[in-house]
Amino acid sequence: MTPATAPAYATQPMGWLGKAEAWLDSKGKGAWIAAMVLGFIFFWPVGLALLAYMIWSKKMFSKSCRRSSSSDMRRSAYTAMRSSGNNAFDAYKADMLRRLEDEQKSFEDFLERLRDAKDKAEFDQFMDERAKKAAAERDAAPIRDEETA
Repeated sequence: MTPATAPAYATQPMGWLGKAEAWLDSKGKGAWIAAMVLGFIFFWPVGLALLAYMIWSKKMFSKSCRRSSSSDMRRSAYTAMRSSGNNAFDAYKADMLRRLEDEQKSFEDFLERLRDAKDKAEFDQFMDERAKKAAAERDAAPIRDEETA
């Protein structure tokens, strides 16, 4: 961008709030958090205002938080599938990964069967208790009728 085409806001002088924001931005997220904590310590409305501004301007949840987990997963998946140049090792790695995936699938199937068995046992226990309660009420009902007659 040339000076002739620069936007109007770039040529205007910054106030002390703009300078403070630019300085905190240059120092990173830690500086924002430190300023907020100090604001709470010295005068709580300042800390609250900084917290609200950080959330509103999305400074608390910037790129560094969102980017790390997804890029790490992609990087590790790429590294795992990349060839090492050694054919014997690559064959061993492919076989080991396949076996680990099979073991993971069988373990997940086992856990599903275990959950199903637990659910069935709980349901059977509920039905037995319900049947016992119904039988007890049925046995107790004629006695009450005879007592009133």
